[in-house]
Amino acid sequence: MLTIIVNINVKPEYLTEFISATLKNVKNSLLEPGVIRFNFCENANEDNAFILIEVYKSKEAQLEHKMTPHYNEWREQVEKMMAKPRSSIVYKCDLLNQ
Repeated sequence: MLTIIVNINVKPEYLTEFISATLKNVKNSLLEPGVIRFNFCENANEDNAFILIEVYKSKEAQLEHKMTPHYNEWREQVEKMMAKPRSSIVYKCDLLNQ
């Protein structure tokens, strides 16, 4: 299992548009067979800051996600909306099964 935390800061003027585009991506991502969880969270203490919590069955599932039309549409659409490039941290979560 692979968990990715994506940090995103959005320009204030794009807030509504960003949320709409991201919700569409989340809904489609949850339909992928390799996706276990796909959460979209707003930072309660910092304006215009969000995270995506993406949990995949495997590294291959995460790579397949990056090839989907909805992900690529989202990535292209929101790039201009970001105050700075998004960053991510990858976690391996199946340590008990090793």
